Amino acid sequence: MGQMGFCDLADRYAGLDAKSDPLVKLDAVAPWDDFRVRLDAVWRRPSEARKSRAGRKPWDTVVMFKAIVLCALYNLSDEQFEYQLRDRLSFMRFLGLGLEDPAPDATTVWLYREQLVRAGVVEELFAAFDAYLKAQGWLAMGGQMIDASIVPVPKQRNTREQNAAIKAGETPEGWDDNPARARQKDTDARWTKKHGKAHYGYKNHVNVDRRHKLIRRYKVTDASVHDSQALDDVLDADNTASDVWADSAYRSAEIEGKLEARGLKSRIHRKAHRNRPLTEREKQGNRTRSTVRARVEHVFGAQSNDMGGTLLRCIGIARATARIGLKNLAYNMRRVVQLDALAAARASG
Repeated sequence: MGQMGFCDLADRYAGLDAKSDPLVKLDAVAPWDDFRVRLDAVWRRPSEARKSRAGRKPWDTVVMFKAIVLCALYNLSDEQFEYQLRDRLSFMRFLGLGLEDPAPDATTVWLYREQLVRAGVVEELFAAFDAYLKAQGWLAMGGQMIDASIVPVPKQRNTREQNAAIKAGETPEGWDDNPARARQKDTDARWTKKHGKAHYGYKNHVNVDRRHKLIRRYKVTDASVHDSQALDDVLDADNTASDVWADSAYRSAEIEGKLEARGLKSRIHRKAHRNRPLTEREKQGNRTRSTVRARVEHVFGAQSNDMGGTLLRCIGIARATARIGLKNLAYNMRRVVQLDALAAARASG
């Protein structure tokens, strides 16, 4: 193996640029320094609270936030992230690190993310980026599409008695005697059934604007919560159009009344009832609504197929809420890169 030349690294980066490194574009669309004040408030002690300036200098907050975004963007565990950062030039360049620089390890990434979880600021970071998008002209337009997706977690091998105790808010018998094992049990996740198949985990309820397919609002619940129960939490008053699309799970007289009271127009699918099947006109109306509503599935498809899947490697709804929020934030950053490319293509054409 020959010795690395002075320009070899630059040549490698030029090769990545020739292949349109997506992280270069992602780095350009996000206002990273705008996050710094919020992150410093969580990750930095005030000067008067520091006992001494001795010790290793803390990591730059933007570098660590970018590391956490990368984990969400590719659904990497902290250990996988550490390996990929040491292995991939594109990751190093995205974080602004050179070959000679130290790199944050898995434990460091976990600790920084855990502080975000405890401070509960991920939704605030998401909202800050959404406000930036609106300031750049990416307004919520064309109406809003509402839907929910199940986010799985590793299944818990509990007995029926243990599950019953958990649902009742009690600690199952014997768990207090083995705290190490109890810490590995997710008592917040729940089972649900969809299309006859059982799923265990949480739900990501989202509001996606029709024009740009950006997530504008979201709510995280356990998987047993019905989709319609989170509607009030995800409705967006800032969308420039009044139409609301959703599947038949959201159809009820109560929801129709709520939308009307807010001046919103229901485009929710109609559903059949016992002894009252849908008419041909109602079926055709549902098919027409599906041409719009189906666009929200593209968002979940991107998170599942293009962003490394949605399986969570964490325990508890607080961590799940933070991880899912970061996934939604990373999706929006990625989506803006696509929107910029589409706008540039239309301008050149």
